[in-house]
Amino acid sequence: MAKPIKLLAPATATREPVWVRVLLTTIALGFLALFILLPLVTVFVEALRRGWEVYFAAIVEPDAVAAITLTLMVAAIAVPLNVVFGVAAAWAITKFEFRGKQFLITLIDLPFSVSPVVAGLVYVLVFGAQGWLGPWLQANDIKVIFALPGLVLATVFVTFPFVARELIPLMQSQGTEEEEAALTLGASGWRTFWAVTLPNIKWGLLYGVILCNARAMGEFGAVSVVSGHIRGQTNTIPLHVEILYNEYQFAAAFAVASILALLALVTLAIKSSIEWRDERAQEAASRNAAAEDSDVLRARVAVPALST
Repeated sequence: MAKPIKLLAPATATREPVWVRVLLTTIALGFLALFILLPLVTVFVEALRRGWEVYFAAIVEPDAVAAITLTLMVAAIAVPLNVVFGVAAAWAITKFEFRGKQFLITLIDLPFSVSPVVAGLVYVLVFGAQGWLGPWLQANDIKVIFALPGLVLATVFVTFPFVARELIPLMQSQGTEEEEAALTLGASGWRTFWAVTLPNIKWGLLYGVILCNARAMGEFGAVSVVSGHIRGQTNTIPLHVEILYNEYQFAAAFAVASILALLALVTLAIKSSIEWRDERAQEAASRNAAAEDSDVLRARVAVPALST
């Protein structure tokens, strides 16, 4: 008679020796401290090295104010455009079958594989003075390169995958049953989107918007190519920091850089809050589903009892 196979308990099968856990935890914490925490602390230490007066003077300096305003303006234009594109692309990819679907997914991933500097050069070749559309733009007094439109175009290119890439897996996992049920009940396409799809993707959408906004405000490569580095006009915060650092104004450079660091910390806090809310919502949905299943089971058990 064959001996029964003894199965390991899940906790035993996945348990690692203490020294392995300590080693892996130490390596992870060491990398975090060396490559994230230390640079972040250094930025604030260097920014405040010469006191609060120098720090605030560097931030309220006219060129710095112009850089901060321009950065917020570019993000305020680029992020909503990417939200519209991301939601539309995710809706089309997950809810419909059509030719060229895989090609569209590849295009969405293109900014992840193309250098931002190359993207900026492409816009210069198309919209620059010597580019394909340059003579026509000059004849009609339309400025794209070395102006706000060029900054927005470059920022949109490098940031448009974030919203779509957050929504596509989420909407694929949700399926199309709820939308099909709404359409069967007579709801229009827009009504189905606003009442069914959007509530289901709201946390993923907010998460994608936060990532998109963080990248938009911190973008350097593509924006550097199309900006022209004109102080007070086309310099965003990263470009202004570079100019200050190259001019050996280290305190001012770190002071302005601390603005980006603070924005990153705020982004991280909002991201963590959204993830926590999403987990709570999923747990509540799971509890409600379990309660409904339990009620159905009790009802099924009670029916034969009543009939007897």
